[in-house]
Amino acid sequence: SIWSIQMIDELQEVQNDGIATLTLNRPESRNALTPEMMRGLKDALLRFAADPAVRVVVLTGAGRAFCAGGDVKRFAAVSSGGQATVAFEERVHDLRTRMEVSRLLHEMPKPTLAVIPGPAAGAGLSLALACDLRIAAEDAKLTTAFSKVGLSGDFGGSYFLTYLVGVAKARELYFTGRVLLGQEALDLGIVNRVASAEDLEQEGNNYAAELAALPTLAVGYMKKNLNAALKGSLSDVLDCEAIHMIRTFETQDHKKAAQAFLEKRAPEFSGQ
Repeated sequence: SIWSIQMIDELQEVQNDGIATLTLNRPESRNALTPEMMRGLKDALLRFAADPAVRVVVLTGAGRAFCAGGDVKRFAAVSSGGQATVAFEERVHDLRTRMEVSRLLHEMPKPTLAVIPGPAAGAGLSLALACDLRIAAEDAKLTTAFSKVGLSGDFGGSYFLTYLVGVAKARELYFTGRVLLGQEALDLGIVNRVASAEDLEQEGNNYAAELAALPTLAVGYMKKNLNAALKGSLSDVLDCEAIHMIRTFETQDHKKAAQAFLEKRAPEFSGQ
């Protein structure tokens, strides 16, 4: 068991048995995002992507919320003149830089799991959607929320939601900002599992342990194939699959699993 913990005021980081857990830690504001939090997330995800000891990344929120999205109080201060002197192009660049967190969650070569104990709104929902998989409390409230505050949306939610639920349903959920509870989100395919509020932490831990036990290198190549399928032609995907299949043939996980198959026993993967 490898166990470590790091903490900044707004982001908690724990590593244990191949599971790296990042907890958004502003419970008093339903874990609304701040620039410091986003910098911490980006730094941690880059480290986890490169660390062979990390086999799954979990993103969750402290207290009774996942993430309320952007800090609307700060938005109000900005709209009253706080950024009037900052050039439009600079503001776009700054936001786009922060949004790399979503790309890292989506593309990093190991599975990412969002554990959603409560409200996931706006950019908070987008971050959950950027993860490979999601488990939510039955009473968790999920909403795009942007239309409620006159904004168009960020952090990749429009991309991920369109692929998860289809064009018409994604537009409905963006335009109206309708709130979904965990079970309805499960029915729509937005989350993969639901659990009662009291069982969510344990069920989330179990889900993460399942993912950490997978052949991590193969899962990373699966992600590349599946991401190619989102935007490429069949020929492009076949090219990716051929390259990645031959690479995984060379892994220790495959060789050990093939031997376990011959010996009629369950394989134990090491992520190598």
